[in-house]
Amino acid sequence: MQFNDIKISEVEVIHLRVPTIDADCEWGEDAVIIKVHTNTGLIGVGESDSSPEMVKSCIKASMSHGSSQGLERLLLGENPLDIERLYTKMYNGTHYSGRRSTMIHAISAIDMALWDIAGQFYGVPVWQLLGGKFRDEIRAYGTFIPSSIEAENIARVEELLAQGFTSLKFGGGPLGKNAELDYEIIRTVCHTARNINSACEIAIDLASAWRTAGHTIEMAKRLEEFNLLWIEEPITDDVLAGYRKISQSTSQKLAGGETLTTRYEFANFIEKSGADFVQPDVTRCGGISEMVKIYDMAHMAGMKLVPHGFSTGILIAATVHFLASREHGDLIEYSQSTSPLFTSLVSNQIQFENGFVRVPNSVGLGVELNEDIIAKYRVE
Repeated sequence: MQFNDIKISEVEVIHLRVPTIDADCEWGEDAVIIKVHTNTGLIGVGESDSSPEMVKSCIKASMSHGSSQGLERLLLGENPLDIERLYTKMYNGTHYSGRRSTMIHAISAIDMALWDIAGQFYGVPVWQLLGGKFRDEIRAYGTFIPSSIEAENIARVEELLAQGFTSLKFGGGPLGKNAELDYEIIRTVCHTARNINSACEIAIDLASAWRTAGHTIEMAKRLEEFNLLWIEEPITDDVLAGYRKISQSTSQKLAGGETLTTRYEFANFIEKSGADFVQPDVTRCGGISEMVKIYDMAHMAGMKLVPHGFSTGILIAATVHFLASREHGDLIEYSQSTSPLFTSLVSNQIQFENGFVRVPNSVGLGVELNEDIIAKYRVE
């Protein structure tokens, strides 16, 4: 197969959902994955952690004019190995309907699939295309949703540390709704974890639930005794002045950025937030191509990039390949979801073992999809 022979023939969009379409859905119970097909038979896989129906519309939309097009239309007949050029073509061809949010989420999935195709074409892992790997394994932190019941939190922490986790993060559920309950949940988790492993790292994720800088500062000072790894998204990532105020008023480290897209939004966050950790999600920020640029900006600003990731095994694979190729990419989020879309969609999912995930040497992203799971949960 010659370089110039390969062309994109279709962008297939697959909507997966565990509950029925009219039932409530929780994080991890639906997914949108894409397959970029080529005339040579090579198929690249990607995903977006976003609204499946909206992502499908972004990809399959017809043309309104030169700056408002569907992504598939922009890609048909193109060489999938021209990854940077195609990212630019997609971005420029969707200025009116994109630039941020869902359109970039859709571009993220396609970009991921293009890197997968390139790895298969050249016969190397994606981490090799990104410059080589710095490590064979990456330490993982376990993410879970806490309970308002103390005994349940104790049991959950004991279970995770028994699996080998040395770093934990929790958020959602009752966290952020009541200051006293927040303190008790955090105290219970920290004391339980550190009674087992005194060096265990603990981070918390508020998903913007603390709302104001003032309340966050009060809580952050109260929680200093627990030496948290970070406080994630205490207020919305849009309020950079609030982030800066918090960072200047407490010794606690701040993290954020999972909702942001493109190097442009992240440049603003990195410059103005005063945060210590930046958390792009490879399925939303613009894909692997944009993650590389965001990492470089964060590194030059003295911030650590620790990607957000709470979806399927496709996201895990893309994140592992990216982190392995970066000098300081040494911590990955590992979901504790029990959804079959997390546990079973990828037949050869990268597994957590004794505190770490291994970096695969298979070509491309190395993802093998479970077609039975796709058939069972596909929304037509």
